[in-house]
Amino acid sequence: MDQRSPLDHINELIEEEHRLQHHEPSGGLDAVGHARLREIEVELDQYWDLLRQRRARRDAGEPESDATLRSPRVVEGYQQ
Repeated sequence: MDQRSPLDHINELIEEEHRLQHHEPSGGLDAVGHARLREIEVELDQYWDLLRQRRARRDAGEPESDATLRSPRVVEGYQQ
């Protein structure tokens, strides 16, 4: 993972998501745009999960740095 904080990365992804959603106001997105939106959705889920892990570790008195970015397969398999 790079040096950006998870929250900074989340904010960047949200900005990109908004740009894509508003890029084609008349006709909508093409297949590439829709695929990128899906990638962003999954990556957002991963980074929100990472933030939750860090906060839980901090609350438990454990090092936040031990939290890891989980795979899309794991994160997308969570049930709400």
